[in-house]
Amino acid sequence: MTSREKILAAVRANQPYETPLPDVPDFGGDSSLDRFTAVLQGIGGQVVEVADAARLDEVVRHLYPTARTVAAEVISATVAVTPETPIETLAAVDLAVLRGEFGVAENGAVWLPGANMLHRALPVVSQHLALVLRRADIVATMHQAYARLGSVDSYGIFLAGPSKTADIEQSLVIGAHGARSLTVFLV
Repeated sequence: MTSREKILAAVRANQPYETPLPDVPDFGGDSSLDRFTAVLQGIGGQVVEVADAARLDEVVRHLYPTARTVAAEVISATVAVTPETPIETLAAVDLAVLRGEFGVAENGAVWLPGANMLHRALPVVSQHLALVLRRADIVATMHQAYARLGSVDSYGIFLAGPSKTADIEQSLVIGAHGARSLTVFLV
């Protein structure tokens, strides 16, 4: 028996006993709109409440008056985006307005499934990102968020705040790896 075989045999002979995973308790938590808003603002995002969903297009245009290239399904768009859209076209998008599924109050994150992205790269290559979320779709914790996900059939991401980094000389840079701003429109 070689040294390698002896080591592997010893490892196989000394495996720990299987133990079941513990039950994850319900941590409860604050799923309030105030908590979600405070956390999202604290990480550089903003929340805009829209009382009438029919006015969403008008509210978005008012908040982003200089956005010329707008990719969206939830409001009128100026550019059509599909999964086959070339990256050069996506890079020219000033504003992407996408529908989020639900938000998480403890960290200000919004679940954005692949089906709502128009193109996987769109949320991170557009200059500004706006997510539309129903007020009722806010959970307190990531534990509740993952329980709500169930099984994910496709790609999706949790997004929280605009892209930022402070790696270089501890200087904060906004928009370093993605959108320069994130607005969550609550309808």
